[in-house]
Amino acid sequence: MSKTTPKYLLLSLPTSVVPSHHADDALEAISTTVSAENGSAAPFSIPEFKIGTLDALVQQADELAKLESQCQGVVAKVADALRNILDGDEAQIERMMVVNDKPVDQYLRTFQWNKVKYRADKSLAELIDLLHKEGASIDNDIRFKYSQYNQVKNTLATLQRKQTGNLSTKSLASIVDPRTVVQDSEYIETHLIAVPNSQEKEFLKNYETVAPMVVPRSASLVASDNEFTLYAVTTFKKHSVEFVHKARENKWIPRDFKYVEGGKEEERKEVERVGGDERKVWGETLRLGRTAWSEAVMVWIHVLVLRVFVETVLRYGLPLDFVSALVRTPSSKQADKAKKNLDDKYSYLAGNAFGRDKKGRVQRDDPQDMHGAGEGSAEYTPYVFYEFEFN
Repeated sequence: MSKTTPKYLLLSLPTSVVPSHHADDALEAISTTVSAENGSAAPFSIPEFKIGTLDALVQQADELAKLESQCQGVVAKVADALRNILDGDEAQIERMMVVNDKPVDQYLRTFQWNKVKYRADKSLAELIDLLHKEGASIDNDIRFKYSQYNQVKNTLATLQRKQTGNLSTKSLASIVDPRTVVQDSEYIETHLIAVPNSQEKEFLKNYETVAPMVVPRSASLVASDNEFTLYAVTTFKKHSVEFVHKARENKWIPRDFKYVEGGKEEERKEVERVGGDERKVWGETLRLGRTAWSEAVMVWIHVLVLRVFVETVLRYGLPLDFVSALVRTPSSKQADKAKKNLDDKYSYLAGNAFGRDKKGRVQRDDPQDMHGAGEGSAEYTPYVFYEFEFN
């Protein structure tokens, strides 16, 4: 059974939601509205940024919506990479998924805008561009390293199958006596055929006649396992292609083999070399994954902060007088309840765009051209609201 994943609600409301217009009182009102059984509300620090024109803000709101979706995708991609290289070990995965050396919950509760990397005196356009480039760089780094790891992992798996598989797939270097195979003949050659054990009698009865010029009684037993028996069969070269084709038609598996002096030892060394490469790249990918997840989450949250700020300006206007809060809910079910409580209490903020029907239920009348629940969302909220989680 999968564990329940907390869901976070990041929102801002004007301080006018309380008579005192005080941020602390507004936060208390939000917390009471959410109710303790659904989650907990805490203040969330959002600095004031340089505000440009209204047209620029509207455009930046759209850019941030797209960028936030991309950042969320990068976080999910890094998380998937970590889960795969750790084989789903939840304890190890949890240890790796920390943000700035903190559990994600602690990072969010103590969030402060990184003024060193993203100076608040820069324009919104500059900050958006900087965050976009950083997110893209993280995406490229993890994509390259994870692809490299998968390549070496697959190469090792292929080599190991050749060492441990059945006679239809495993290496024949340590199995076939070179004296069994006709070498350097101008006219004849030896074919190694892996025959399913259930078809061995049929093979011995028919192999001489499936193609012209098969040397009579040339089939010799080379090796056998629980699934296949390996035979060596001699044919004239001019009909070798036809014999191989007919063997495949009969579900007998021709095996490529060329005797190489010291081949067995070379294969062993190759497995050891690639195994060493796999362990090295695994460690590199794990370290990068841990760093990338931390950095990707930080970029994502900073983009979310910009979304809240821009949307707050568009919603509530100037001068800025708002309270921002992070609501942590134990699950999607509690998040939905908290959201409903907030909608019920603060629907009046939307004016004509958000009201109630005759039974007192919140309804939406005309949300066109309004920002709110995020790109692709059909739901309009009367206050600035975004929800997210870490799967």
